[in-house]
Amino acid sequence: MNSLSEQPFLRPLAAADVPIYAAWGLDRHFCEHSGWTVDLPLAEHVAHWQKLTAQPKPDHLRLAAVVGDQLVGYVDFAGDEPERRELGYIVGPSDRWGQGLGGAIARLGLEYGFRHLGLKEIWAEAVDANHASIRILTSIGMTETGRGDDEPFLGDPSFYRRFTITVTDWE
Repeated sequence: MNSLSEQPFLRPLAAADVPIYAAWGLDRHFCEHSGWTVDLPLAEHVAHWQKLTAQPKPDHLRLAAVVGDQLVGYVDFAGDEPERRELGYIVGPSDRWGQGLGGAIARLGLEYGFRHLGLKEIWAEAVDANHASIRILTSIGMTETGRGDDEPFLGDPSFYRRFTITVTDWE
């Protein structure tokens, strides 16, 4: 699955995570593929992550993804519907891509959403031109439901593809 010998797990964000997430903002390749602002000064990334950690939005739950003692990504749940949320996930920095972590973290997100949040449905979207993200969503059992908004990817026109999975389909 990955070059790290342990399985990933999720935990709450911690203040100690801030410098690590902020440093990912200096990885241009990561930012371009992940929709993060490119060339933002490190201090702005730090301030952003300090705010997210200290004052999380009530409709946005974010959990750190960890392997061993290494922060390798995050999972988030957006929305305020009691039984349905949007799943987001990220692996960083970019030198960790291609090791199977994206699928493992996204699967952990489904498990957390269904088992701990009591969700009945989880949806996600990925840019059509981002083939790795599309592959991850289909590999974790999500079903495509349609086209979303237009969204450029790496400077080229593209659009979001939407996916969903219910707790019944997941079990």
